[in-house]
Amino acid sequence: MAAWAASARQAANLARLPSPKSIASSGQAPNLIQRRGLASGGDQHGPPKVNFWQDPLSPSKWKEEHFVIVSLAGWGLLFFGGYKFFTGDKKDKKEEQKVGEGSH
Repeated sequence: MAAWAASARQAANLARLPSPKSIASSGQAPNLIQRRGLASGGDQHGPPKVNFWQDPLSPSKWKEEHFVIVSLAGWGLLFFGGYKFFTGDKKDKKEEQKVGEGSH
């Protein structure tokens, strides 16, 4: 599928470029062809996106990359908190027993 898309892209590029024979025979300078027409960040659709710290209670208004970072951080905290809750803090219990034994 990728090979087909690459060959279609190459054929489209070749169709866009003027042939060298037509340039030499007409005596004109080659026309510049705009290739990145859709690459500009210009026309936005919908409301403008904001940084998550500017409107923390409306995730639908956040920039996509900020939403991803906050979501991954939240999931990480959830998993880490669940891990700590269900496994307990065995290291702290051992230290408390050692401190308690030394004072008697």
